[in-house]
Amino acid sequence: MVVETTYYEILSVEVDASDHEIKKAYRKLAMKYHPDKNPEEGERFKEISHAYEVLSDPARRAEYDRFGSEGPGGGGGGGGMSADDLFANLFGGMGGMGGFDFGDGGYGGRPSRPRKGETMKYPLQVTLEDLYNGKRTKLALQKNVICVTCNGKGGKTGATKKCTSCKGRGFQVVTRQVGMGMLQQMQVPCGECHASGEIAKDRCKKCKGKKVTEEKKYLDVFIEKGMMDGQKIVIKGEGDQEPGVEAGDVNLVLNQKEHDVFERKGDDLLCHVTISLMEALCGFEKVLVTHLDGRGIQVNHPAGKVIKPNMVKRIPHEGMPIFKRSDDRGDLYIVFDVVFPDDNFTDLKNIKTFETLLPKPTQDNKKHDIIDECSLITGDLDAFGASQQSRNAYDDDSEEQGGNSFGCAQQ
Repeated sequence: MVVETTYYEILSVEVDASDHEIKKAYRKLAMKYHPDKNPEEGERFKEISHAYEVLSDPARRAEYDRFGSEGPGGGGGGGGMSADDLFANLFGGMGGMGGFDFGDGGYGGRPSRPRKGETMKYPLQVTLEDLYNGKRTKLALQKNVICVTCNGKGGKTGATKKCTSCKGRGFQVVTRQVGMGMLQQMQVPCGECHASGEIAKDRCKKCKGKKVTEEKKYLDVFIEKGMMDGQKIVIKGEGDQEPGVEAGDVNLVLNQKEHDVFERKGDDLLCHVTISLMEALCGFEKVLVTHLDGRGIQVNHPAGKVIKPNMVKRIPHEGMPIFKRSDDRGDLYIVFDVVFPDDNFTDLKNIKTFETLLPKPTQDNKKHDIIDECSLITGDLDAFGASQQSRNAYDDDSEEQGGNSFGCAQQ
């Protein structure tokens, strides 16, 4: 089954659109594709006008919704009003475009702008240092530019003929499958004439009739302080060029590489700093971290203010610059890792001295009927839970040997 482009899709409205929405959509498209403004869009203008003629009539719209374009309200019959008559009737009795001047003055006296080309998107790899300090760089870009030999005409003489592939329309109708047994027709730009509807009779040797050539362009890119991962840098008018079309833009999407020291979240930074047990207990005065601009961040932490493992401290205004307000900054968060000394780091006499200096441990006052004396050995969390597997295997072996098992004897 072939699913045609519906009249609702032609006017870019929803199926439940109101009469006002349909009329508004038609006015916008009719002004854009009228042949007096776009001579190559005559067929599309007729298609838009016919869709509006059907959907603007409540009776014909109801029949179309029920039977489709092959039904009594969706075919070529009905009111029989021409596209120009329909346009003139809606825009106040002006035949064709009448007083609508789309030449140098444009509609309502405003200059008409050429169609704008597509926006080109490229990822731009950046470091956290680039986003912190700002950076100027150059980006090499391959783009299409209008051929200088034929000035974008495709041929030396500029003589053209209608493209036979698209019959001068600039687009071709293709069919694609959208589901089980369902096909959809859609319009795609003609690849033979590059959507222009015409090809050169005497093709230019430099561009081979394509009207454009590929060229490497170096763009100056400025990464501002405080920009975010995923943020876009828009470079106006540096997209591909084509005759009669305003060049599109280039969007560079920032892709930040992972940093070895700092983690960014919004305008704040976070890092891990390792200190010794002595520094955690007795304080310190030292450079904790080298910042993204090369500065050493020195901290004087007083003795007696104990830093525990995984404790988080904050240094105000040492985070990322705030975009467009680079004099303001977020905060720097520091997670402390405390390194304990190795076994037997000192003799027993000094340890006894430590015991007199350090806080006394809490005592367990609970009375126990039975107390077992045990020893601590090195453990590995990767082995956590493996004891059950070993015991199951042991139980299986015991059952094979007659069900005898051995355990701890209660005293």
